[in-house]
Amino acid sequence: MTPPASPRVADVRKILIVLLGAIGDVTRALPLLPRLRALYPKARIAWAVEPASHALVETHPDVDDVFLFERPKGFGAFLSFLRTVRNFAPELCLDLQRHAKSGLVTFASGAKVRLGFHRVNSREGNWLVLTHYLPPQRHLSSKLEQFQRFADWLGAPELPVTFGISPTRAEEERVERLLQEVPRPFVAAFVGSSWPSRAWFPSQTAEVMDALHRSGYAGVIVGGVAEQEFARAVRQRASAPVFDLTGATNLRELFAVFRRSAAAFGPDCGPMHIAAAAGIPVVSLWGATSPLRSSPWGSESWVITGSAACSPCYRKHCPIGRICMQAISGQDVLARLEAALVARGHAA
Repeated sequence: MTPPASPRVADVRKILIVLLGAIGDVTRALPLLPRLRALYPKARIAWAVEPASHALVETHPDVDDVFLFERPKGFGAFLSFLRTVRNFAPELCLDLQRHAKSGLVTFASGAKVRLGFHRVNSREGNWLVLTHYLPPQRHLSSKLEQFQRFADWLGAPELPVTFGISPTRAEEERVERLLQEVPRPFVAAFVGSSWPSRAWFPSQTAEVMDALHRSGYAGVIVGGVAEQEFARAVRQRASAPVFDLTGATNLRELFAVFRRSAAAFGPDCGPMHIAAAAGIPVVSLWGATSPLRSSPWGSESWVITGSAACSPCYRKHCPIGRICMQAISGQDVLARLEAALVARGHAA
């Protein structure tokens, strides 16, 4: 029998994780939770988060409390949020976000051990509020693996990567209703991104949807309300039927849609990581950002990077027409999808 892990920080009854925002970041941090639970089986684990990613942690089996910062409600809401964090009184706080606001939340926790990223990997003075920090991480390295370093530092046992995203029964039933007109098998296209520079194009997306239809796969577009115009443009350009679910799902329901998909494709964005968490092959499209840092877990082989001298630029808005993304053709994506589907046991 393997002996139980010996934690580096003992006598921990309450743990606070501070990772407030981006959907992709929160998704990639979820595999940290089972390792914390294995190390501290009796501890109460809380997560400080903003509304955008709330659904990912709200029903997670290893999260006991969720502290929600409702940023649109302003400064008063932030002060109330900080009081809630302070009253929780954790012994251990993990700052996974590494900027000034997360540092303020971490400091407000009053935790005796405040663990975060090394100074060279943080910004805005975040490191000043920490009592302990990780060894330096390579800048262009997997964020999921960077988050796993917190568990390593604490002495947590190694565990397989799992995400624990847990749709409710009602959500699963709603997804079945949303998909009742969609033929199987189907491929999902996630088409939005918080950075316009990362987006692909409706014409090329429609080209892929048409080719998939000829190969026996239905096409489904997923995303938020902001992606509805993009979805309309795809449907206008496509000859085959394209099923539009933009704005129709929350994040757990989106996960349930991906879990029913044969594969998914699209640019660097939060839903890309949710698709990876669902365990399907994900063909990801890159230009402004680097797959070395953010490729979807388990689908690193299906990355496509657009060729451009300025890539990756890490600019939110591109002044030269996203030439990196223009360099990715529909045929490039289709070929990678076909290879991914064959590798996962589907007919091309």
